[in-house]
Amino acid sequence: MMTLGSLSKAEAARYMGVKGEPDGNVQALLDKYEPIVRGKLRPAYVYREAAVSFEDGGVRISGVNALLTGGDIRRHLAGCERAVLLAATVSAEADKLIRQTAVTDMAAALAVDCLCSAAVEQVCDRAEEEIFSEVDAPFRTWRFSPGYGDLPIALQRDLLLALNAQRRIGLTVTESSLLVPSKSVTAIIGISAAPPESELKRGCESCNMRGRCAFSANGGCGRKN
Repeated sequence: MMTLGSLSKAEAARYMGVKGEPDGNVQALLDKYEPIVRGKLRPAYVYREAAVSFEDGGVRISGVNALLTGGDIRRHLAGCERAVLLAATVSAEADKLIRQTAVTDMAAALAVDCLCSAAVEQVCDRAEEEIFSEVDAPFRTWRFSPGYGDLPIALQRDLLLALNAQRRIGLTVTESSLLVPSKSVTAIIGISAAPPESELKRGCESCNMRGRCAFSANGGCGRKN
């Protein structure tokens, strides 16, 4: 089982909408709840390597029932013959802790929520390190998730099925394609023999919530997956 290291309070503060250095109140909340969050969460991930092929209607990844549609994923995986499918979560303990904290202190609940988001990013980063210490990848793309660009968020279900994620790490999806537990991520990482051809950028420029979420007004949420 993966053990979390210290969570990035700077990243959590950015998720809270803080510009620059957090004030004393915000810093005190992050200092108080960072060890609590870290102690409660149970991070886990699963992955599989798969072949990539291109068809007229989209991108085919072996083991995934649905065809990946949209121009963004085609450009993102251009030049890739393989990909790694990844699902990661910090467990249902995150949602439970957020709910419990919200009963008495909404400001604290926001801090906990954002610390949990920072924890998910840490899990994804460390998962990549572990995966690519075993999987041969001369070059790889960054993590591209359903809902980025024009890749349908409904693909979540197919990725979880391909990874058997419900049985392996307890990760499911709602009818509206939201992941449960909520502090979870699915992603596709392309593998190529030459530098990736993709010119797509990480973060807000590739997110289908661009311009509609609170983070974009504050310079971005900092997501790298």
